[in-house]
Amino acid sequence: MALTKLSPEAYERLHAELDDLKTRGRMEIARDIEAARMLGDLSENGDYHAAKDSQGKMEARIRQLQAMLEGAEVVQGGLAEEVATGVTVSLRYVGDEEVERYLVGSIEERVAGTSVISPGSPLGQALMGKRAGATVTYEAPSGQLAVEIVAVGDQ
Repeated sequence: MALTKLSPEAYERLHAELDDLKTRGRMEIARDIEAARMLGDLSENGDYHAAKDSQGKMEARIRQLQAMLEGAEVVQGGLAEEVATGVTVSLRYVGDEEVERYLVGSIEERVAGTSVISPGSPLGQALMGKRAGATVTYEAPSGQLAVEIVAVGDQ
């Protein structure tokens, strides 16, 4: 199983989500299923089928979270000199003036206003271990792209 690297904040947030789904979430779905059963014939009961569908999706998310957290490594981001998992990085594509800010890590790390780059993606792999001022190239679906690392760490 692949190891997922998470910040302490994301680890705690995902643990809280898992606990909530296993307690409150399961109780609510059970109530919804029971209420739908009371409406009669289950074969044509849209409320029952919707509740069972929600239950399936919630149980899948519980399994996903359990697997992710079981194999998670908590990493410290913040101030850094090199691009690493859990660190933010500001990039400028060569030939473009706009600077874009990303967090290198799991999609579960996402926070409002900051996109996420997977360390296993072509761009993520090219960035790992590099410092501000470096220019790296990587293979994108549209061909080779080059990016300049403007800053590394919390800015």
